[in-house]
Formats: sequence, structure tokens, C-alpha cells
Amino acid sequence: MKFSQLALYYEKIEQTSSRLEITNLLAELFKKLTPEEIEKTTYLLQGRVLPLFEKTEFGMAERTIIKSIILALNLERGYFDKEYKKLGDLGKTVEQFKKQYASFEEKDLEVLEVYQELYRLATSSGDGSNDVKTSILTTLIRQLDALSCRYLVRIPQGIMRLGFSDMTVLDSLSWAIVGDKSLRPQIENAYHVRPDLGYIGRILKEKGIKGIKSIEPKVFTPIIMMRAERLSSGEEIVKQIGKCAIENKYDGFRLQVHCKRSQNSKLITHNLEVKLYSRNLEDVTYMYPDLVEGVKKQITADEVIFEGEAIGFNPQTKELLPFQETVQRKRKYDIEEKAKEIPLKLFIFEILFFEGVNYIHKPFNERRNKLEEIIKTDNNLLTQTVILSPQILTDDGIKIESLFDEAVSKNLEGIIAKKLDGVYQPGARGWNWIKFKKSYSAKIEDTIDCIVMGYDLGKGKRTDFGIGAFLVGIYDEKKEIFVTVAKIGTGLTDEELQVKSQKLKVKSKPANYFVDKMMACDIWVTPKIVVEIKADEITKSPVHTAGLALRFPRLEHFRDDKKPEDTTSLNEVEKMYERQKV
Repeated sequence: MKFSQLALYYEKIEQTSSRLEITNLLAELFKKLTPEEIEKTTYLLQGRVLPLFEKTEFGMAERTIIKSIILALNLERGYFDKEYKKLGDLGKTVEQFKKQYASFEEKDLEVLEVYQELYRLATSSGDGSNDVKTSILTTLIRQLDALSCRYLVRIPQGIMRLGFSDMTVLDSLSWAIVGDKSLRPQIENAYHVRPDLGYIGRILKEKGIKGIKSIEPKVFTPIIMMRAERLSSGEEIVKQIGKCAIENKYDGFRLQVHCKRSQNSKLITHNLEVKLYSRNLEDVTYMYPDLVEGVKKQITADEVIFEGEAIGFNPQTKELLPFQETVQRKRKYDIEEKAKEIPLKLFIFEILFFEGVNYIHKPFNERRNKLEEIIKTDNNLLTQTVILSPQILTDDGIKIESLFDEAVSKNLEGIIAKKLDGVYQPGARGWNWIKFKKSYSAKIEDTIDCIVMGYDLGKGKRTDFGIGAFLVGIYDEKKEIFVTVAKIGTGLTDEELQVKSQKLKVKSKPANYFVDKMMACDIWVTPKIVVEIKADEITKSPVHTAGLALRFPRLEHFRDDKKPEDTTSLNEVEKMYERQKV
């Protein structure tokens, strides 16, 4: 396929707010692509050249992209800046100039040709790499037509503004094969194990639905993490899953650890490659060097994927730190200094893959036994970094509540109950894990994770910030849409929210938002920013599309470690509302 044809699809998708129409457009596009084209095009649709978990960024500042445009079209900087200020969109600005200054160098390049150059741009590093990047982008701008240039420059900007999620892509892949979304559950199961849309698309194109049924975990490809259901008493937990394993619920960063040894010798530790992935599939290995070293010293496997929770530790008091202090370790700079100030402990509680064997479908008690085999630990918080999460087996509801009270007394979130023969369900919320946290009594003591959907422009003394109130929502898992629960005007760091939302602004309400016209925003934001919200209670609401609203809501934290689909579900909030009435 020619890139000019792909640009037409970009434009059609950008101009529609209907999720069904976007799904049909993507399905139509996917039908026309070869296996290699579908893989690479899927990445380009996301504004990337590799899947999210691959730490490859374009590394081009806006000023460098502008430099490429000016060089490509031989423009005066002042003239360019005037038009850019008027349009406010770098893509549309280059498109406008390209229409006026069409180049004799224009070629109708193939998608794969453009992809290859963008890949070369993204992976260029070292001395002189900025000049290489500028040269690549300059050449592409000269070669491509005006509409193609609009989307070309948005790719290294990371601002595609297409308004669809990974789930829409999965639907469209099913539509491309059978003309409806009946294959979506099977495709989604494979995606949860290998969350690489390009890879999934290529396998489907080459081998059909049978091909993805054989997809297995792969080291250094993160698996979408399982989630837990919630219950409010020990008795309910025992009634639901019987005798179970009770573990503490730590309030830190959930991490998935991938390890692979380059040699067979288990006596050498430095050759164990370790990568850490966050809940939203981001490679965060560089942030936690102390955890990497701890894993290298304490793991006796050649190839393994396991999960745990990282939480700050105070060596003087021998106490685990609250999330507000642990969160300081999530940073890009001064990492070594902060690691000395706030050392982390990694509490391991799951294994998903070991020495070529998929453990996802094995019962929990078997997974736990394997964990105990491969981790060298005496669980001494003062001397060891990697700790096997302690557990107690019980079928006594009163005992479960006692363990809950004990966990809360240690400033932990609560406890989690695990079904002994339960499997691991990537990306799913099921009764194999059950959360019992300190919030599930009369009033809302717990926080609620929400997505920022948009905001109103500031008025009065907030005008300088540009943000007046922001709209938040939760995820309706049944309908796969975000529904609103609150508009918040206090308790936030305006500058931080403004910075985070600047690149995520879209011209119209995303297709997967359900918002009453009374709650419409001045500026809409694509679903990326997860925030932790505290509220006094939940009430019925005629204007919020969840049917419920948070009373006196305020922002507690930004949760960069969570994906949009990890927000508190509508079902959970409805249950919290019912328990509140008791």
C-alpha cells in the first residue's frame, strides 16, 4: 500500500467520533494490507515504530521537527511561525505549506518505505544523531504529498489524535476476518498474553484465528496483569472460593519482572538480563537499579517471568513506607541518589513463565510452589531486596478478617485472597483473586481510580493555569466505554495536569466516552491520564453517565503506573454504593 492511501484513512478516522465507524474503517484498511504491512501500519497508527513496551522513542523536540520542515520547504522561520501560531497544529501547518510549495522530489512512497525511514529515525543514536534525524524527516517531507505530511510529522511528535483504543483495533481485526466482532474474545485472549497489536495482526493475516490460539508468553514481552474482584467480608470470601491463600495487599508499584540468562551457568549472576515492566506495559528497568541487582542475586532461573509489588522501606524504623513516599522513586533523573534515600523491597507473589513452560493456566498452589523453589530468600527486610510474599492458608472467615485488621495496623492496603486451584487470567478481573481492603465499610475510606476525560478553561484567578475544572470517569467493562462520575476543581496541581494533558488534547469527544451534554468539556483529552480520587460518599446522579457521582471529590495522586482500563470499574463503584447504604 502507498503511504498516500494510508493518509486518507488517517484523515477519515480523525474526522469521525463514531467508534463503530472507526472500527469499520480500520477493518477495511486491514483487509488491504499484506502481513508485513499490517504489522508496521498498526504501529504507525499508534504513532510508533514498535510496540509500547519496546523502549524506542523518536527523541525529536518540536523545534527539531520545525527545523526539518523549514529545511524541506525552504521557508523563512518568521513566516512559518506566523502560520503555525494561527493554525496551532504542526501537522496542518506543514500540510498548508506543502500545498503551496509542492516539490519536484515528491514520490508516492510505499508504507513500508516510510516505516523503514521512521524506524531508522527512531533508532538513530550517539554523536550526530540529531543531524541524522533531521535529515531523514526533511527528506520524507520533500517526498510525500501534503496530506501525508500532516500525519508524518505527528508521528515523531507522538500526537496522532485518532481517538481509538487498542480494543477498537481488536474489534476491527475480527471485522476484517469474519465481518463482525465474534472473534474478539479469542483475539483479546491472545493480546493479553502478547500485547503487541502489530504481531497479533500479522499472525492473523498469515495464519488466521488458529494461529493466535497457539500464542504463548515470551520473555521481554510483558503480559497484561490480572486484576482482582472485591468482597467486603471474610465470610463472603470463603463462600466464594473456599479455603484460600491470604496475602498482604501492598501499596506500591506493581511490577512484572522478566529474566533471561545468556549462558547456562547458574553460578554467574552478571549475565542474567532483567527487565521490569509497569502495569501499563512501560519498561521501567532504568528507574529501579536496586531491584535489578536484587533480582540478579536472588533468582536461580535461566528464564522466568514473575510479578511483585515494589514498596519503599525505612531501614531505621524497619517499616514499609506509604505510597506517597514510595512514589518518589518513579523518576527519570537522580535515580541513584533517590534509591539510597528510599530503598525498595520487591514482594513477589506470582509466576507466569519458567524455563520455557507457560504457568498461566496452572493452579495457584502449583505456581506458588515453583516460586518458593526459584527465589533465594529468608524474607529479611534488612538484608534482602526480593521477598516472597508471606501467605496463610485458611477457610475461616473470622481469621481472614483478623488478618485484614493486622495488615491495616501495619499501614498496608489490606489483604488479597487467592483461590488455591485458580488460574492466572491476563487482563481479566475474576474470582481467582479477591481484594478485601479497608475501604469496604460504611463510608468511602478508599480512593477511586479515574480517567481524566477533559477539562474546562479556567476563569477568574484560574485563567492563567488554563484549567478550571476537570471531568473524570470510570470504566464500564460491559460496554467498553468510559462514563462520568465527577467534575473536580480543587486539590490538583494545575501545572502538572496541564503538562500531561497538552499532548493528549483532541478536537472532539473520543468515541469511547459517554458524557451527558450538561458535563461537556471545553477541551477533550484522549484516555491516558489515570488519577486517584478521594471522595466523601457516592450519590445517585441524573447528569453523570455512571448514574452515580462522587461527593466532594479531590485529587490525591496521578497514577502513571496504571492503564485506562485499570480504573475502578462501574460495577465496583455500584457495589461500593450499595454497601454504603447498609
